[in-house]
Amino acid sequence: MGATVEIRAADPAGEDARRCIAAYIAELNRRSESGYDPRAGISAEPHELTPPAGEFLLARLDGQVVGCGAVKHHPGAPSELKRMWVAESARGHGVGRRLLAELEARVLAAGADTARLETNRALVEAIALYRSAGYAEVPAFNDEPFADHWFEKRLR
Repeated sequence: MGATVEIRAADPAGEDARRCIAAYIAELNRRSESGYDPRAGISAEPHELTPPAGEFLLARLDGQVVGCGAVKHHPGAPSELKRMWVAESARGHGVGRRLLAELEARVLAAGADTARLETNRALVEAIALYRSAGYAEVPAFNDEPFADHWFEKRLR
């Protein structure tokens, strides 16, 4: 029997969300050459990740929280995907792909037709996922200091 993956909206200030975001930041600090300070870059604060401004999702694998992702909506402009992370122990079970698909569905439901994201070169698995899901690398669309790659996908 296969693993059960559930993706659901959650409070970005809740305990599970805070734990996921802390793990995301810790992994970025461990893997990147320069370290990662979320206060130095593009914001993704709880008030930006709750409706109608945005949404925050948690991924569960067999009931255990193993990932997160968020979207910031910008009326009349592409939505931004933020804070997408899957625990190393859960990788290879399709959690990241399912989370990405649900974030894209939330972008469309909010009325945007394009999703954008930026990422660091150290996150090779994430870059491979985005490319395989149809994201194209584009010129920088913001001044995120931690980013090395900017991606965009037209959803309709």
